[in-house]
Amino acid sequence: MSFSIDEVNFLVYRYLQESGFHHSAYTFGIESHISQSNINGALVPPAALLNILQKGLQYTEAEITIGEDGTETRLTESLSLIDAVTPDIVAARQNAHNAQKQANKEPGSGGEQNGVDTINLQGTTCTAATTTGGAATPSAPENMDVDQSIEIPASKATVLRGHESEVFICAWNPSTDLLASGSGDSTARIWDMSDNPATTPNQLVLRHCIQKGGAEVPSNKDVTSLDWNCDGNLLATGSYDGYARIWTTDGTLASTLGQHKGPIFALKWNKRGNYILSAGVDKTTIIWDAASGQCTQQFSFHAAPALDVDWQTNTAFASCSTDQCIHVCRLHVDKPIKSFQGHTNEVNAIKWDPQGQLLASCSDDMTLKIWSMKQDTCVHDLKAHSKEIYTIKWSPTGPGTQNPNMNLILASASFDSTVRLWDVERGVCIHTLTKHTEPVYSVAFSPDGKFLASGSFDKCVHIWSTQTGGLVHSYKGTGGIFEVCWNSRGTKVGASASDGSVFVLDLRKL
Repeated sequence: MSFSIDEVNFLVYRYLQESGFHHSAYTFGIESHISQSNINGALVPPAALLNILQKGLQYTEAEITIGEDGTETRLTESLSLIDAVTPDIVAARQNAHNAQKQANKEPGSGGEQNGVDTINLQGTTCTAATTTGGAATPSAPENMDVDQSIEIPASKATVLRGHESEVFICAWNPSTDLLASGSGDSTARIWDMSDNPATTPNQLVLRHCIQKGGAEVPSNKDVTSLDWNCDGNLLATGSYDGYARIWTTDGTLASTLGQHKGPIFALKWNKRGNYILSAGVDKTTIIWDAASGQCTQQFSFHAAPALDVDWQTNTAFASCSTDQCIHVCRLHVDKPIKSFQGHTNEVNAIKWDPQGQLLASCSDDMTLKIWSMKQDTCVHDLKAHSKEIYTIKWSPTGPGTQNPNMNLILASASFDSTVRLWDVERGVCIHTLTKHTEPVYSVAFSPDGKFLASGSFDKCVHIWSTQTGGLVHSYKGTGGIFEVCWNSRGTKVGASASDGSVFVLDLRKL
């Protein structure tokens, strides 16, 4: 076997992306000149680095367990990845194994038996069956300690295949059952999920291309963000190629928005639908005129990549960055109208509450902070998570919403494998949701605010009651979950995964 340094670098780059370390992946990609290699990323399957490491680990175990005469005996204790690359430990294990094998040959000792070796790698359990003859029997999937009565049956799940790489994002059209998804295969797709059981869902492929040598070629860059306008007739996408694009629902490219000098990390329509807001690695945020596709104003206030943006009004917005700062800006104003500082690590996400009065932020510093335009310091500094907080969402409840008689709550999703629900008025955690076993990347409230969907890299989508904090429904997919979202009627949940799959859960009559 031989490999080039470009191949190693690409596998590390892809692993960082799949693990959610998008900013680290970008930096590593730049320093290792990934874009200059001739590797077609669309041909590389998800989890390629983990797969090759697992095979290497199995090979090392085989070296220990297979004797000079070709006979194989079961390894009593699996090697860890670090053990496998430490020569002294491998030699010691081989000596111990040979001694045990000799002892087994003594009269009265037990003979060799069939068995199942379990290899744990980066939180993923892979099972290799060993037999003395016949076919290996695959292991049954883990039950995740979820009551079978709440498991969503396969008949209620529609799995959508087509993407050739991990699917980072998905979003429902606000008016119809069209589900958009964005992937590392440099495409977005629009899936028609309207109720028609006699047909397979149609998909439109939105290929993200760039001009090269006078021709349009695939950008080979991730689609990082997407958002529907309020009417549902236009879809905006942001890409690692530095361009934002506007598409119609029939898959036609309406506009290409080029002003950023590097990947776009976030993109949002305002409520009126006349402006699009984007955030980029070039440290800037841009307000675009949706009708003309022109840059209306570019804001250069951050000292490091801008990670997220959110509209407060139709002309004012907040932005956050790896520089640990949050700025509130307004169209046609040449400096921030407010700046918030207090986080001690990069700020991953920001969200205004439904009335645009309180701004929530979450960070790698493991804190969740609530800010008000009326003061410079945070209103609440919420410390309960034990690892980085990846994202946050406000409930569609309380004053000014369609559910005014329900209390406003905030959900936070963390790499500590938990989701927390917060009573922001009191500044207290009211529920801790603990069924996930891997980092949680996405949370979404149902339109009536009664349920919360969460998606984790344990491959599970859980549906929770926001009143009790109890688990109501659960479904295990085939890849780590990057995004979950509800349709406008609250009857379906969409999810996108690291193995290239997208699936839709129909919650009616469950």
